Amino acid sequence: MNKIQKLAALSVLPVAAALLALPAQAAERPSCPVPSKAEAKRSSDAKSDKPPRGATAIKGLHVNHLPKGFTYGQVVVNKHDGITEYGYQWTDDRDDVDIRHRSLWVRVVCWPKAGSLAQLRNAPFDTGTFSGNTRTVKIGDRQVLTQKGDGALGHGRYAGWVERKGVVVTVMASQPLVPELTKIIKGIEL
Repeated sequence: MNKIQKLAALSVLPVAAALLALPAQAAERPSCPVPSKAEAKRSSDAKSDKPPRGATAIKGLHVNHLPKGFTYGQVVVNKHDGITEYGYQWTDDRDDVDIRHRSLWVRVVCWPKAGSLAQLRNAPFDTGTFSGNTRTVKIGDRQVLTQKGDGALGHGRYAGWVERKGVVVTVMASQPLVPELTKIIKGIEL
């Protein structure tokens, strides 16, 4: 090998090393939005936001279709059994039992075992389990599991899907927001 070939080979090595390092660096980035310590504390202190936060209330997640009419909101963080549930609840001032009550809860669940929609039926969530009469629907390019809201969730519709391995997104929309649920789900971006 002559000197020019050796120099050319040496100049390619740093580029090749950088390309090989990219997947390792990508693996270091969190694949699921996790709450900060401050957010976890706000949740445990049950602090409310008045007015509520907007479309970026959950760090790492955008709710691009956020209905109007909410008066306050609250971060909800729950860590248990190796999973982290991180979400935000928007609501109005009406009583929870009022059929006109407007409420939206969007949650990201970092659950390493999540990989298929069928697993959501037995997911270890503290609140918002898919234990009722569920059905699978296609919304945009997502396969989504839905069910009627129950007593713990309130009236309306509950939906969830596996965004990618280890990342689940759930949405609970109260009855007045059910007509907008498809737009809400289509507008969610991680």
